[in-house]
Amino acid sequence: MNAPELLLAGPTAVGKTEIALHLAELLDGEIVSVDSMQVYRGLDIGTAKPTLEERRRVPHHLIDILNLTETFDAAQFVRRTSAAIEDIRSRNRVPILCGGTGLYFKAWLEGLGQSPPPDPALRATLEKLPLPVLLAELQSRDPATFERIDRQNPRRIIRAIEVIRLTGQPFSAQRERCAPKAVPFFVLQRAQADLHRRIDERVEEMFARGLVQETERALANPAASLALGYRQVGEYLKGVRGLAETITLVKLRSRQYAKRQLTWFRHQTQADWIDAGSAVAAIQARFLTAARPKAS
Repeated sequence: MNAPELLLAGPTAVGKTEIALHLAELLDGEIVSVDSMQVYRGLDIGTAKPTLEERRRVPHHLIDILNLTETFDAAQFVRRTSAAIEDIRSRNRVPILCGGTGLYFKAWLEGLGQSPPPDPALRATLEKLPLPVLLAELQSRDPATFERIDRQNPRRIIRAIEVIRLTGQPFSAQRERCAPKAVPFFVLQRAQADLHRRIDERVEEMFARGLVQETERALANPAASLALGYRQVGEYLKGVRGLAETITLVKLRSRQYAKRQLTWFRHQTQADWIDAGSAVAAIQARFLTAARPKAS
C-alpha cells in the first residue's frame, strides 16, 4: 500500500524549501512544487526557485516546465501533479507537495469545482478594462471573492469576473468542491518579526544575485509582469522609482503577500500548523504515524 502524499505549505520565506529537502531525505521522497511561478523557465531569482544543487539533492517536479509565453492554471496543476505522483510512487518513494500557492493545494485536495472553461472573446474584452473598474465589478457582484483575492493580480480578477458573467453566479459559489482528501497537510509558521526579517534578507539577496537583470530578460512576457518582485522591478526599469525605494517596496509587498497567504491557509484549509524552527522532526513523526497501516 502506498504511503499518502505529504503536503507542506506556508508563506514566502518561511523556510519551506529547506524543510522539504530534509523531509525528502528522511522519508525517501521527491518534491512536487506547488508554485504558480516556478513552473516558468527564466524566473529563477524572483521566485526563490530551488537551486540546481538542491534539485540534485532531491528530485523536483513541476519546475521549469513551461516557457514564459505559455499559461498555467489549477487544472493543469492537478493533471501534472497526478502524473508526477504516479511517477514518484512507481519508484516506491514519497510524494511531497511543497509550496505557497494556496489555490493549487485546494484544487488538489478538493477538486476543481464546476467553473466554466475560459471564453476567449469575453476575456479579451475584460483585459481591456482598467483594474479599478474590474475590482469595482467584483466587489459589487461577489464581495466574498473580493475580500480574499489578490487585488494586484489582474489575471485572477479577470477569471473571477469571467466566471460571474458566464454563469450569473458568484465566483465563490462556482468553487464549491468535494470533501478534502485525508492526507497529512502542514502549514509552516514563524513569529512575525522572524518572518519579516527572513523576507527582508531574501529580498536583499535576490537583488544582489541579479533580480534586476533577470527582470530585464523576462518582463516582455505576461507571466513575469504579474509576479511579485518582477512587477516592482519593472516599474523601476521604467523610471517610476529609484532602486533603493524599489527594494523597500518589494520587501513591503512581500510581507503583505505573506500575511495574505497565512490568512488564506487559516480560513481555507484544515491543515496542521507547525513552527518552522522545529518542523522536520515533528512532521516526520506525524507522517510516519499517518502512513502506518491500520490494524484490521
